[in-house]
Order: sequence, then structure tokens, then C-alpha cells
Amino acid sequence: MVVGAGFGGLFATKTLRHVPAKVTLINGTTYHLFEPLLYQVATGILSEGEVAPPIREIFKGRRNLDIQLGWVSDVDVEAHEVVVDGADGRVRRVPYDSLIVAAGAQNSYFGNEAFAEHAPSLKNIDDALEVRSRIFHAFEMAELAEDPDEQRRWLTFAIVGAGPTGVELAGQIAELAQRSLKGQYHHADLTQTRIVLMDAVDRVLPAFDEALSVSALKTLKKLHVDVRLGTRVVDVDAKGVTVAGGERVEAYTKIWAAGVMAPGLAQRLAEATGAPTDRAGRIVVEPDCTVPGHPEIFVVGDMAAQNLPGVAQVAMQGGRYAAQVIKGRLAGKPVTKPFKYFDKGNMATISRFSAVANVGKLHLSGLLGWFGWLGVHLFYLIGFKNKVTTLMHWTVSFLGRGRSERIATTQQINARNALHHLSTDDHHRAVGVVQQLQNGRPE
Repeated sequence: MVVGAGFGGLFATKTLRHVPAKVTLINGTTYHLFEPLLYQVATGILSEGEVAPPIREIFKGRRNLDIQLGWVSDVDVEAHEVVVDGADGRVRRVPYDSLIVAAGAQNSYFGNEAFAEHAPSLKNIDDALEVRSRIFHAFEMAELAEDPDEQRRWLTFAIVGAGPTGVELAGQIAELAQRSLKGQYHHADLTQTRIVLMDAVDRVLPAFDEALSVSALKTLKKLHVDVRLGTRVVDVDAKGVTVAGGERVEAYTKIWAAGVMAPGLAQRLAEATGAPTDRAGRIVVEPDCTVPGHPEIFVVGDMAAQNLPGVAQVAMQGGRYAAQVIKGRLAGKPVTKPFKYFDKGNMATISRFSAVANVGKLHLSGLLGWFGWLGVHLFYLIGFKNKVTTLMHWTVSFLGRGRSERIATTQQINARNALHHLSTDDHHRAVGVVQQLQNGRPE
């Protein structure tokens, strides 16, 4: 059994293609998400379909594979069963002999969950569509605003988190205002657009080589991004962000791109097995990616505490390794070598024709880094059709000025407009209504 269809679960399932056994893949959505390009959905470059191919299409023709839509809520290690909250509303128990848990990670607000009301994260398709709606809606509201202070708040974008997601979002919003949307608004002065990127760390892209961080910072400053490092956010509300020391950043559009933590399933699995966890809730696994005392249970990717970076390659290689161990056991040739991660480096794009890449001792930045980033991401996209359409959208967006994905639904716009005219108490009550609209429950 494989839990999760992210990079770890996808590569584990692919590796189990020819095993003489039944493979069950359980996932909470019908698609595999190529998360590194999610920010491009949020900024109108790509459609959600290009970064989220259907799981059943990926594995079409797999006779030994059973795909089930649902959420694994618990693991009964004694009975060798997982508890699944099915998409049909039923709770069922599904047995396993070997279990690979690759349920990824969720965003962390560091104990301040109320921030999520005003500053959505960027971890799934729903988040990306919400962020996209907020970004393009902000420019429309700035066009209508008659009060200069009101227009200033609409044209200010506050991004919390200076890792790859925050940096990439900041760069793309700057390009929207300075290039893609230029000449499309007559009352809003888009040259006054302000992007504030803040983080408590001492440099942008802290996981990269320091020279590349410096290069990324220079590019951001050329784009007029206001980068505030060593800045800790202490409050987020409807109209802005408050940082330690009491300073305010007045902005109607806030995006949270700081911190991740293991999902709730990790804690329940740890409790069931007695496995230790780290500060982020990730399970400390054995060298072969198994849970201590349970050689039949593997944990890979962002759920595993292995002192490795939280990048897609760790999940890919971990999922493939766990599947190979299972294949070896079935063939009577157990794999004895521990999991060893091969570091293929880090990449982040800052703007059109500018990216940084950290591959071993090779450090690339600027145009060369951007071409490297382009090739690697195109290579790992799932499906030939997605590669072709993505390349076409990149051509339109990077060589031209177009952003083909700028749609926000009328329901989203009307609901968000209403929130700006409510008292604080009414605002909290109305948030539930907005969430119902987003979940397709208009009642």
C-alpha cells in the first residue's frame, strides 16, 4: 500500500509496476501535484491542469494497481490496516502487508493558525487558485479605489517567507505590475505597486549557497521588491501585517510562504508505533526509511526526519528506494544497503530570464541558471501533453507579456469585497461563508 500521490508516492508506485503483488494507492485528491510550479498557477502563467495531471491517467493500464480516493486518518499497526475516510463519506479499513507512507507536509503558521484567514499559504491547487484570485482582484480594486490610501493598500503585496516559494512569488508579482499588466489600467498607477518580502532569517534562499543568495537579493532589488530580513511577523489581519517592534505593513493581499510541518497522520503513526518525532512532527526513521520496530512500514519524503532538505528529489529517491526494498523482499533478495540521498541541487527562479541553481560545486545564476531551471522542470513534469502546453505557456509569458490564466469567479470577488466592509466580529463569521463558496457549497 502507498499513501499519498506526491513525488514520494508517485515514484514508489512507478517502481512497483512489475511486482507480482497487488498495489493499492490511496490519495486525497484525484491528481498528482507538481508543487515546484504551483506559484506559476498562482500568478497566471500556468493552468492547474498543467501541474496536476490525473493519477488514473498517469497509471493507465496498470493491472496490479488499485487507486482509491480518500484520506488515511489512522494506521492500525497491530491489524496491519489503515483507516480511510473515503470520498463517499464512508470510513473503511484497508489491509496491507507493506506500507509506504508519503503524505507530504502541510503549511505551518508556527502556532498562529488565525493568520490563515488573511494570508493563505501555497501548498495545493485550492491555495493557488485562491492566491491567484486575490492577486488579480487586488489590481482591479486598485483601479476602482478613489482614496489614495485605499489604492495604496490594494497595490501592496506582503509575502511572508524568503525561501524559494516567497522569492518566486515576489518576482512574478513584480513582473505582473511592471510588465504583463502594463497599459491595461487607466486609474491605478501600477508603478506604485509595492511587494514586501519579509522573513526572520538573515538572507533570502537560506538553503542555497551564500553567493547565490546574494545574487537573488540583487535581482529582487532590481525588481524593486522591498526585502526585509531579520523581520519576525507577530500578527496578520485583514488590512496588513504587524512585525516585531510594532511596525505595520498596510496591505490587503498577504501570502504565507514560511515554514512547513508534518501532517496529522505523522503524529498518529508515531503514537501507534512509538516512533520518535522531530520539532516539525516528522517521524525519525531507520537508515532504510522504515519506522523503528516496524520493518513493514516505510516513511519517505517530507514526513521523514532524515536531516535532508525538503525538496522533491528527496521524496522521489526515498519512494523509489522503499519500493526497491519491497521488491527485493518479494524476490527473496533483501536490500541491505541503507537509503543514500544523491543531492541533485537546488533551483529557484526569481524573474524572467533570471534564476539561481546550486548543483554540487556548480553555481549558476542569471540567464544560465534560468535555462537550467527551465530544462530540469520541463524534464520532471509528468506527461507529454503537459510538457508541450507548459512550454507554450512559458513562451507566451516569458517572450511575450501574456498571462493566460487570470480568472477569478464572481462568487470569490463578491465575497471578498463584502469582507472589507464588515466589523471584526462579522468578518470572522463571514469567513465560514467564503470557505463554503470555495468548497462548492453555495448554500
